[in-house]
Amino acid sequence: MFDPLILFAVVLIICAFIYSSVGHGGASAYLALMALFSFDTIVMKQTALSLNLVVAGISFVQFYRLGFFKLKLFLFLAVTSVPASFLGGMLNLESGLYKIILGLFLAAAVVRILLKPAQRELQIEEEKFNILGALVIGATIGFVSGLIGIGGGIILSPLLLLLKWADVKNTAGISALFIWVNSAAGLAGQLQSGIQIDEHLFLFIGVVALGAILGGYWGSKSLSFVNLEKVLAVVLIVAAVKLIAF
Repeated sequence: MFDPLILFAVVLIICAFIYSSVGHGGASAYLALMALFSFDTIVMKQTALSLNLVVAGISFVQFYRLGFFKLKLFLFLAVTSVPASFLGGMLNLESGLYKIILGLFLAAAVVRILLKPAQRELQIEEEKFNILGALVIGATIGFVSGLIGIGGGIILSPLLLLLKWADVKNTAGISALFIWVNSAAGLAGQLQSGIQIDEHLFLFIGVVALGAILGGYWGSKSLSFVNLEKVLAVVLIVAAVKLIAF
């Protein structure tokens, strides 16, 4: 009989590949998959954040070694996002409420994927960032990240591009490390209230590590995954409907 765990692992590696290619950890996709495969909500947040640490860490190294990173901007974002993510991670939402919030977030992620401008439209001239704005953005994204179990890259990246604080590849490098520190802080916050580890976590870590190595390398050279992102959008919206309606 076919083991659904195998299918889960196959889709997991694809998600890690896609997300790491743009400097993301992939928590939104991992949460969507776990929802589709009916994982207990008690393990979803910590599993997603643990996988985020692996994927975002590998992705950051790939982009950083090619010079795609802006330290000063990252620091002003992270100085408020880390404590906010820790606080968000300490909060345990009731299962039903968590599913609704996560479902709405995944639906928003789908909209972002479908409406993302073409690569040629993202060639921008960077402008000086606003320090207060960076601090506020960091705190807001950090809290939401810790609360629902993501790293925040899927929110941060479009903001950096919209505000012209970084170009596409610098955005990827900044987002990758931003996701890593937020995921670590969110996990630390969850430790304060106790966490339960999924029995297959280390298998999942190995799977996403492979996807991240391949995706991070590819993404640091080229950023073109339009068709794959459309497939990912379908996965996210199905998971969103399942979370909200069932």
